[in-house]
Amino acid sequence: MIRMLLEGMLADLGHSVAAEAGDISQAVNLARQGDFDLAVLDVNLNGNPVTPVVEILTERGVPFIFASGYGQRGLPDAYRAVPMLQKPFQADALEQAIQAVAGSRN
Repeated sequence: MIRMLLEGMLADLGHSVAAEAGDISQAVNLARQGDFDLAVLDVNLNGNPVTPVVEILTERGVPFIFASGYGQRGLPDAYRAVPMLQKPFQADALEQAIQAVAGSRN
């Protein structure tokens, strides 16, 4: 349900979804091989921390945004400076986060 809402918000903002993952193994595969400009990552995918995905995206120079219901304390310490959307969030907060990371791709 949340992924559908996010996809709708992104479409309303003029963006599109290149791929989506429901578990950590799918997310790791997409992080390694996917062709996309940035990622919106839930901090926790079915009980698994998203840290392996974050490490791959960082190595590839792909910017990302966290979405979390846990607040800042749910973020990995090394990535607390990355924009974070507190669930539930609105489209304007999503757009601000996208703009914050849009120029960071290598």
